[in-house]
Amino acid sequence: MLIPRPRSRVDGTGSFTLDERTRVTADTVAEPVAQYLQQVLRASTRLPLFGAAGATDVPVIALRIAADPDDLPAGPGGDRSEAFRLEVTTDGVVVTGGGPAGVFYGVQALLQLLPADVYRRGQVRTDGWTLPVTVVEDAPAFAWRGVMLDVARHFRTKAEVLRLVDQLAVHRINRLHFHLTEDQGWRIEITKYPRLTEVGSWRTESQVGAHVPDDDGTLRVAGRDGRPHGGSYTQDDVREIVAYAADRFVTVVPEIETPGHVRAALAAYPELGVHPDRQLDVWTEWGIAHDVLNAEERTVQFFRDVLDEVIALFPSEYIGIGGDECPKDQWEDDPRTQERIRELGLEDEEQLQAWIVGQLAAHVESHGRRAFGWDEILEGGTLSPTATVVSWRGLQGAVTAVRRGHDVISTPDDQVYLDYRQSDLPNEPVPVSIVLTVDDVYAFDPVPAELTEAERAHVIGGQANMWTEHVDSVRRLDYQLFPRVVALAEALWSADVAGPRDVGDFRQRLQHHLARLDALGVEYRHGSGPRPWEERPGVPGRPQTRAERAAYIDAVTANIADGGPTP
Repeated sequence: MLIPRPRSRVDGTGSFTLDERTRVTADTVAEPVAQYLQQVLRASTRLPLFGAAGATDVPVIALRIAADPDDLPAGPGGDRSEAFRLEVTTDGVVVTGGGPAGVFYGVQALLQLLPADVYRRGQVRTDGWTLPVTVVEDAPAFAWRGVMLDVARHFRTKAEVLRLVDQLAVHRINRLHFHLTEDQGWRIEITKYPRLTEVGSWRTESQVGAHVPDDDGTLRVAGRDGRPHGGSYTQDDVREIVAYAADRFVTVVPEIETPGHVRAALAAYPELGVHPDRQLDVWTEWGIAHDVLNAEERTVQFFRDVLDEVIALFPSEYIGIGGDECPKDQWEDDPRTQERIRELGLEDEEQLQAWIVGQLAAHVESHGRRAFGWDEILEGGTLSPTATVVSWRGLQGAVTAVRRGHDVISTPDDQVYLDYRQSDLPNEPVPVSIVLTVDDVYAFDPVPAELTEAERAHVIGGQANMWTEHVDSVRRLDYQLFPRVVALAEALWSADVAGPRDVGDFRQRLQHHLARLDALGVEYRHGSGPRPWEERPGVPGRPQTRAERAAYIDAVTANIADGGPTP
């Protein structure tokens, strides 16, 4: 049972058995995929999978680039680079891809035809490695199929990030949006400004749970853990992560937050802030710190310098510059900021934020890259036409951006924020916001229904976001991500191209797929609820009803549509 559901599968009679004589061959450009397949198969089967060069009397798994890609299904915009055909006969296997990525995704389908134990890193069975005779043809519905990982609130080690890359690749997720900086931590080495990690990567403690109301309704921190937390990636770590992911056709897309969510940077370099005389610490609370960047040219240049090093490390076409949830009160109360607004010929603080974002977007574009930011970048001024908008406050940002000529990545929080709780059960750990089930994520469509056919082409795909305020371990990360990422993978790869969505059919295939997650060592959430180790009595959260969320989205919708400020 394949996940994502393919566009076409025609089964035949019989099977092909992998044995000691089987070898893997590949066209030159597909050789890295052959090495990946050999690595996976040799770990679990202990089969050699190579033979004498030019041998013709052995069964072969052949990985090929299509001589005529037009023979394969068309992906988004007619692109066939990720399309594949998997043909299994009793004599051998041929995987044909429109490009190396297509071959890789054909290999993922091949692995799913084998027993789930193929995903184990050691041998637990000695036989039964058979593939049913079949022909599978497939291509993705969307070019951008992503997951965002926030490593700023809770740091994930390099090994844990590489593990996640493997998990995403198995599910044909091709973008890892790497959220590297926040109020609560700065995670990437910048050689020109070493204090960003020397100071900004560690905080003294962390908030436990969400904010809770006092008797008068004032929100307060319920508790703190009293433990230092931090970590960062060296530039060599980043290069390793990027290269490892590229071998699995996952593009790592970095994000540096500006002009809000910057308190960790201000702790390291106070002169970047509105109040340079104040020595701040790296924030130990969740939420939005009110400390923001000042609008001086030297501060903008500081972040140009940061982006220069980030761009050199990440070959991604897209570079994230943030732009979300920037409080304006410090700017409103600061005489120098008000003077700066007048110097720049701007009308207000909204336009000031747009100016800062615009300066950084232009710098990204000067390197031949494309800036992307959260849907707040639509507010307060004219946005560069090449900038891409990440629509998170519902889908109104997507509609507005598309109609202004921008490309869009859809990630509405009420559909694909995977830090949100998964049930109303009393032992659901740190119950955040509304309930988002596997079925909810499976129903995700990144294209707003009201767009015309021409406008739909601007929606390049979607992603789920994994914010980590309450995700303090890799076990909890697994629990929040899976199996909802499995549903996301099918929503973005198959969408409705492979036929109308059938949640019942998906659930049946998911039950079969869970054995693969077990073999991969993924500690996913079981359908019956949290496992015993996930019970956290006494850890407060702030559950939210869908009606409350809908009211907020309605308010945001009105403001985005007319370019006004965030409510």
